[in-house]
Amino acid sequence: MSANIVTIRSLSKIYQQGDINVTALDKISLDIASGEFLSLMGPSGSGKSTLLHIIAGIDRPTKGECRVQGIDVAKLNESQLADWRNQNVGFVFQTFNLIPVLTAYENVELPLLLTRMNRAERRKQVETALEIVGLADRAKHLPKQLSGGQEQRVAIARALVTDPALVVADEPTGNLDSHSAQEVLGVLRTLSHDAGKTVIMVTHDPKAAAFGSRQIHLEKGELSK
Repeated sequence: MSANIVTIRSLSKIYQQGDINVTALDKISLDIASGEFLSLMGPSGSGKSTLLHIIAGIDRPTKGECRVQGIDVAKLNESQLADWRNQNVGFVFQTFNLIPVLTAYENVELPLLLTRMNRAERRKQVETALEIVGLADRAKHLPKQLSGGQEQRVAIARALVTDPALVVADEPTGNLDSHSAQEVLGVLRTLSHDAGKTVIMVTHDPKAAAFGSRQIHLEKGELSK
Protein backbone atom coordinates (compact mmCIF):
# COMPACT_ATOMS: atom_id res chain seq x y z
CA MET A 1 0.00 0.00 0.00
CA SER A 2 1.14 3.54 -0.76
CA ALA A 3 -0.19 7.05 -0.16
CA ASN A 4 -3.75 7.72 0.89
CA ILE A 5 -6.30 7.69 -1.92
CA VAL A 6 -9.08 9.07 0.32
CA THR A 7 -8.67 11.80 2.92
CA ILE A 8 -11.72 12.79 4.96
CA ARG A 9 -11.71 15.62 7.51
CA SER A 10 -14.52 16.76 9.84
CA LEU A 11 -17.14 15.36 7.46
CA SER A 12 -20.79 15.79 8.40
CA LYS A 13 -24.01 14.98 6.57
CA ILE A 14 -27.34 16.32 7.81
CA TYR A 15 -30.65 15.48 6.20
CA GLN A 16 -33.81 17.51 6.70
CA GLN A 17 -36.98 15.56 7.38
CA GLY A 18 -39.71 18.17 7.67
CA ASP A 19 -38.68 20.46 10.54
CA ILE A 20 -36.24 17.91 11.95
CA ASN A 21 -32.51 17.71 11.17
CA VAL A 22 -31.17 14.14 11.07
CA THR A 23 -27.41 13.76 11.44
CA ALA A 24 -26.23 10.84 9.29
CA LEU A 25 -22.51 11.57 9.73
CA ASP A 26 -20.99 13.62 12.55
CA LYS A 27 -17.51 15.09 12.04
CA ILE A 28 -15.90 12.00 10.53
CA SER A 29 -12.15 12.01 9.87
CA LEU A 30 -10.61 9.05 8.05
CA ASP A 31 -7.71 8.13 5.78
CA ILE A 32 -7.90 5.23 3.30
CA ALA A 33 -4.68 3.97 1.75
CA SER A 34 -4.28 3.20 -1.93
CA GLY A 35 -4.76 -0.55 -2.45
CA GLU A 36 -6.58 -1.07 0.84
CA PHE A 37 -9.66 -3.29 1.19
CA LEU A 38 -11.69 -1.42 3.81
CA SER A 39 -14.81 -2.91 5.38
CA LEU A 40 -17.32 -0.37 6.71
CA MET A 41 -19.49 -1.95 9.38
CA GLY A 42 -22.35 -0.79 11.54
CA PRO A 43 -26.05 -1.33 12.21
CA SER A 44 -28.78 -0.05 9.92
CA GLY A 45 -28.90 3.75 10.07
CA SER A 46 -25.30 4.08 11.29
CA GLY A 47 -24.28 6.20 8.27
CA LYS A 48 -22.06 3.65 6.53
CA SER A 49 -23.84 3.81 3.15
CA THR A 50 -23.97 7.62 3.38
CA LEU A 51 -20.21 7.71 3.90
CA LEU A 52 -19.67 5.33 0.96
CA HIS A 53 -21.89 7.46 -1.29
CA ILE A 54 -20.01 10.65 -0.42
CA ILE A 55 -16.64 9.01 -1.13
CA ALA A 56 -18.01 7.77 -4.48
CA GLY A 57 -19.43 11.17 -5.43
CA ILE A 58 -23.06 10.00 -5.35
CA ASP A 59 -23.92 12.27 -2.41
CA ARG A 60 -22.46 15.51 -1.08
CA PRO A 61 -21.47 16.34 2.52
CA THR A 62 -23.11 19.15 4.48
CA LYS A 63 -19.79 20.17 6.02
CA GLY A 64 -16.18 19.06 5.91
CA GLU A 65 -13.90 17.72 3.23
CA CYS A 66 -13.65 14.49 1.24
CA ARG A 67 -10.64 14.31 -1.07
CA VAL A 68 -10.20 11.39 -3.44
CA GLN A 69 -6.87 11.29 -5.28
CA GLY A 70 -6.36 14.86 -4.08
CA ILE A 71 -9.64 16.16 -5.52
CA ASP A 72 -12.32 17.62 -3.23
CA VAL A 73 -15.21 15.89 -4.98
CA ALA A 74 -17.85 18.01 -3.22
CA LYS A 75 -16.58 21.08 -5.07
CA LEU A 76 -17.16 19.59 -8.53
CA ASN A 77 -20.29 20.62 -10.41
CA GLU A 78 -22.74 17.95 -11.55
CA SER A 79 -21.19 17.54 -15.01
CA GLN A 80 -17.64 17.39 -13.62
CA LEU A 81 -18.79 14.95 -10.95
CA ALA A 82 -20.39 12.61 -13.50
CA ASP A 83 -17.18 12.59 -15.57
CA TRP A 84 -15.08 12.03 -12.45
CA ARG A 85 -17.22 9.07 -11.32
CA ASN A 86 -17.08 7.45 -14.78
CA GLN A 87 -13.30 7.65 -14.84
CA ASN A 88 -12.40 6.89 -11.22
CA VAL A 89 -15.07 4.81 -9.47
CA GLY A 90 -16.51 1.35 -10.07
CA PHE A 91 -19.83 0.55 -8.36
CA VAL A 92 -21.05 -2.81 -7.04
CA PHE A 93 -24.43 -2.98 -5.30
CA GLN A 94 -26.55 -5.58 -3.52
CA THR A 95 -28.81 -5.85 -6.58
CA PHE A 96 -26.82 -6.85 -9.63
CA ASN A 97 -28.55 -4.36 -11.99
CA LEU A 98 -27.74 -6.41 -15.08
CA ILE A 99 -29.82 -5.88 -18.21
CA PRO A 100 -31.67 -9.19 -18.79
CA VAL A 101 -31.61 -9.10 -22.62
CA LEU A 102 -27.85 -8.47 -22.81
CA THR A 103 -25.14 -11.12 -22.49
CA ALA A 104 -22.51 -10.97 -19.76
CA TYR A 105 -20.10 -9.50 -22.32
CA GLU A 106 -22.60 -6.82 -23.40
CA ASN A 107 -23.43 -5.90 -19.79
CA VAL A 108 -19.75 -5.43 -18.98
CA GLU A 109 -19.18 -3.43 -22.15
CA LEU A 110 -21.90 -0.85 -21.35
CA PRO A 111 -19.71 1.69 -19.47
CA LEU A 112 -17.19 1.66 -22.32
CA LEU A 113 -19.83 2.77 -24.82
CA LEU A 114 -19.60 6.21 -23.17
CA THR A 115 -15.88 6.41 -23.98
CA ARG A 116 -13.98 7.03 -27.21
CA MET A 117 -12.63 3.49 -27.36
CA ASN A 118 -13.02 1.61 -30.63
CA ARG A 119 -14.52 -1.87 -30.77
CA ALA A 120 -11.17 -3.69 -30.55
CA GLU A 121 -10.11 -1.66 -27.51
CA ARG A 122 -13.46 -2.30 -25.84
CA ARG A 123 -13.17 -6.04 -26.54
CA LYS A 124 -9.76 -6.20 -24.87
CA GLN A 125 -11.02 -4.37 -21.78
CA VAL A 126 -14.17 -6.52 -21.48
CA GLU A 127 -12.30 -9.80 -21.93
CA THR A 128 -9.73 -8.76 -19.32
CA ALA A 129 -12.44 -7.80 -16.81
CA LEU A 130 -14.32 -11.08 -17.30
CA GLU A 131 -11.09 -13.02 -16.94
CA ILE A 132 -10.27 -11.26 -13.65
CA VAL A 133 -13.61 -12.37 -12.16
CA GLY A 134 -13.27 -15.89 -13.57
CA LEU A 135 -16.10 -15.71 -16.10
CA ALA A 136 -14.34 -15.61 -19.47
CA ASP A 137 -16.22 -18.79 -20.41
CA ARG A 138 -19.61 -17.21 -19.61
CA ALA A 139 -19.28 -14.15 -21.87
CA LYS A 140 -22.16 -15.16 -24.15
CA HIS A 141 -24.55 -16.15 -21.36
CA LEU A 142 -27.60 -14.09 -20.43
CA PRO A 143 -28.11 -13.19 -16.75
CA LYS A 144 -30.90 -15.77 -16.40
CA GLN A 145 -28.38 -18.46 -17.42
CA LEU A 146 -26.04 -17.52 -14.54
CA SER A 147 -26.13 -18.19 -10.82
CA GLY A 148 -26.52 -15.29 -8.39
CA GLY A 149 -22.83 -15.38 -7.59
CA GLN A 150 -21.93 -15.32 -11.27
CA GLU A 151 -24.29 -12.39 -11.86
CA GLN A 152 -22.58 -10.43 -9.10
CA ARG A 153 -19.18 -11.25 -10.57
CA VAL A 154 -20.40 -9.90 -13.93
CA ALA A 155 -21.42 -6.75 -12.04
CA ILE A 156 -17.91 -6.57 -10.57
CA ALA A 157 -16.42 -6.98 -14.06
CA ARG A 158 -18.62 -4.11 -15.24
CA ALA A 159 -17.33 -1.99 -12.34
CA LEU A 160 -13.75 -2.84 -13.31
CA VAL A 161 -13.91 -2.45 -17.06
CA THR A 162 -13.02 1.27 -17.06
CA ASP A 163 -9.98 0.51 -14.87
CA PRO A 164 -11.02 2.73 -11.94
CA ALA A 165 -8.71 3.35 -8.98
CA LEU A 166 -11.58 2.91 -6.52
CA VAL A 167 -14.20 0.14 -6.28
CA VAL A 168 -17.11 0.74 -3.89
CA ALA A 169 -19.38 -2.13 -2.88
CA ASP A 170 -22.61 -1.64 -0.91
CA GLU A 171 -23.69 -4.95 0.70
CA PRO A 172 -22.42 -6.90 -2.36
CA THR A 173 -23.19 -10.29 -0.80
CA GLY A 174 -26.60 -9.37 0.63
CA ASN A 175 -28.53 -11.38 -1.98
CA LEU A 176 -26.16 -14.35 -2.16
CA ASP A 177 -25.90 -17.76 -0.54
CA SER A 178 -22.81 -18.53 1.53
CA HIS A 179 -20.83 -20.21 -1.25
CA SER A 180 -21.53 -17.46 -3.80
CA ALA A 181 -20.72 -14.81 -1.20
CA GLN A 182 -17.33 -16.40 -0.57
CA GLU A 183 -16.57 -16.35 -4.32
CA VAL A 184 -17.51 -12.67 -4.65
CA LEU A 185 -15.55 -11.64 -1.56
CA GLY A 186 -12.56 -13.57 -2.85
CA VAL A 187 -12.71 -11.59 -6.11
CA LEU A 188 -12.85 -8.28 -4.21
CA ARG A 189 -9.89 -9.29 -2.06
CA THR A 190 -7.91 -10.27 -5.19
CA LEU A 191 -8.67 -6.88 -6.74
CA SER A 192 -7.09 -5.19 -3.75
CA HIS A 193 -4.23 -7.60 -3.09
CA ASP A 194 -3.18 -8.43 -6.66
CA ALA A 195 -4.55 -5.63 -8.88
CA GLY A 196 -3.87 -2.76 -6.47
CA LYS A 197 -7.44 -1.48 -6.49
CA THR A 198 -8.78 0.33 -3.45
CA VAL A 199 -11.96 -1.48 -2.37
CA ILE A 200 -14.42 0.03 0.10
CA MET A 201 -17.21 -2.32 1.13
CA VAL A 202 -20.26 -1.67 3.28
CA THR A 203 -21.46 -4.76 5.13
CA HIS A 204 -23.24 -5.76 8.33
CA ASP A 205 -21.82 -9.29 8.15
CA PRO A 206 -18.67 -9.89 10.26
CA LYS A 207 -17.69 -12.87 8.08
CA ALA A 208 -17.77 -10.67 4.97
CA ALA A 209 -15.96 -7.84 6.75
CA ALA A 210 -13.14 -10.22 7.67
CA PHE A 211 -12.13 -10.39 4.01
CA GLY A 212 -11.02 -6.76 4.24
CA SER A 213 -7.53 -5.70 5.23
CA ARG A 214 -9.10 -3.30 7.77
CA GLN A 215 -12.51 -2.99 9.42
CA ILE A 216 -13.99 0.19 10.84
CA HIS A 217 -17.30 0.60 12.65
CA LEU A 218 -19.84 3.40 12.52
CA GLU A 219 -22.34 4.01 15.31
CA LYS A 220 -24.92 6.79 14.97
CA GLY A 221 -22.82 8.66 12.43
CA GLU A 222 -19.57 8.47 14.36
CA LEU A 223 -16.54 6.22 14.05
CA SER A 224 -16.51 3.93 17.06
CA LYS A 225 -13.22 3.19 18.75
